[in-house]
Amino acid sequence: MPLDAVVLVGAGPRQLASIGLRQWWSQSQLSCSHKQSEGQQALLRPMGRRSIGSCSQADHGRPPCRVPHCGTAAPLPAQIALVAMSNPISVIVNPSAGGGRASKVLVDIERLLTQRGADFSITETRDLPHARQLARDAAQQGRTAAALGGDGLVGAVAAGCAESGGLLAVLPGGRGNDLARVLGIPNDPAAAVAIALDGKAGHIDMGEGNGTPFCCIASCGYDSDANRIANEAKVPGALSYLYAALRALISWKQAHFKIEIDGDAIELNGFSVIVANSKAYGGGMFIAPDADLQDGLLDVVTIEGNSRLRFLALLPLVFKGKHISTREVTVRRGATVRIEADRPFTVYADGDPLCDLPAVITVRPDACRVMLPASA
Repeated sequence: MPLDAVVLVGAGPRQLASIGLRQWWSQSQLSCSHKQSEGQQALLRPMGRRSIGSCSQADHGRPPCRVPHCGTAAPLPAQIALVAMSNPISVIVNPSAGGGRASKVLVDIERLLTQRGADFSITETRDLPHARQLARDAAQQGRTAAALGGDGLVGAVAAGCAESGGLLAVLPGGRGNDLARVLGIPNDPAAAVAIALDGKAGHIDMGEGNGTPFCCIASCGYDSDANRIANEAKVPGALSYLYAALRALISWKQAHFKIEIDGDAIELNGFSVIVANSKAYGGGMFIAPDADLQDGLLDVVTIEGNSRLRFLALLPLVFKGKHISTREVTVRRGATVRIEADRPFTVYADGDPLCDLPAVITVRPDACRVMLPASA
């Protein structure tokens, strides 16, 4: 805990006052409140009161004071506690994320932040550009931008933080919560709030597709169809991804892709091209198990072939990252990826449309500051 950053916690979680540790220590050595300045008395007064009169031993653990009081109430030092200071937080929430899960989680988040005495605000987003602007506003105010929603919201808030030098905190509230999964941030609200307040700040890379930033994974081809179906589906939770995967497979026709990775050209027939800044998408599918958010590179996963039955057999392997050892899957690595296809596809990232093909996807090393578990 910094020596110059402590708080006094008194009668209520919002009744906080910031002081220096040395100042607090000198105050604690005073024999009674009448020796404190008027400002010091005002600082301590919300933390408890006694009836007007002379001090008793219960007030300070010392003999009664011989000097008459000026009529102010004596504070209760026994109710003083020290906790580490943390940044004020702007909670940016998409209440409809996760089929309404974010709204339910918000109740717990507000209660937990209040219990911790945090300086926080809560704003509901209108759309992803609004979320990005809210993150920029938080950075300008010196506040941590805490994204409460799914990976789409987290990506938008991360983009706002990246372009303004802000600090991101992730409060899982969506269907997939894949960035939180990879960063080691639990779905449990209490654990997530603890990381937002008490974790350590680190950096992660971000990607860009045709100039639009994203946080985790950009993909196209079969993935384009599956993402569109998942966003339109009324299936709750992570089951929507499985439903979308099966629905997309029924109508899928093989595509031809032209890919260039750092100048090396590749052509293939197959299902998908996945450009991964992170490891997982789709609610725990580790499509790029060796991707690293801090290595300054993108993992490019390609899935070749035209057998839908074989592709279906690969799906269970993705949840453990075992698919990369099969003959249909190839993993390459680079910093700049160009993709074209024989028919139109929308590139999706973090569950939302990113750009259309042809696309140039690049990485921005250490682009975003984010709160991580202290043990990370």
